[in-house]
Amino acid sequence: MSDTSRQRIFSGVQPTGNVHLGNYLGAFRNWVELQDSFDTIYCIVDLHAMTADYVPSDLESARLETAKVLLALGVDPDRSLLYTQSQVMDHAELAWILGTMTPMGVLNRMTQFKDKTGAGIAANLGLYAYPVLMAADILLYRANLVPVGEDQRQHIEVTRDLAERFNNRFGETFPVPEGYIPETSARVMS
Repeated sequence: MSDTSRQRIFSGVQPTGNVHLGNYLGAFRNWVELQDSFDTIYCIVDLHAMTADYVPSDLESARLETAKVLLALGVDPDRSLLYTQSQVMDHAELAWILGTMTPMGVLNRMTQFKDKTGAGIAANLGLYAYPVLMAADILLYRANLVPVGEDQRQHIEVTRDLAERFNNRFGETFPVPEGYIPETSARVMS
């Protein structure tokens, strides 16, 4: 999987148990194609899924179902790393460290949090700090590129800011990742 001459891509999907055509067109088809040109790391982001109301047994079955779907669609474990977020506690540890460096004002400005709470979704700390955990996910694997939709661009900016803050404080540790829109996504979106 790892080729040091290729750029590294990180992407994640919440295990909702409800994989649909939009997931395929918006992400999974690209995940399969990206394996040919990049060092790819794909994560089932179950800690992120816990920011909404969930039933533990349903979440467990959704994790497994999501992994099966990704493998069936062509995510190849010989060419990509595919794993479940909660099985790597470094995600939570790095999120905590980054959280201590994240100004509250940055999180207060996150439009996705405002949109969800404005739509009646119960606010909790996990949802509020979601961008910090997302930054930890990306930085932990030193990703250079992150496939994103328009709704995630603000989170990538937070990730970039936190990488720079961390590097300024502790020395060059993390690459500052860029958002990436694969050509196939751009064609689907236009």
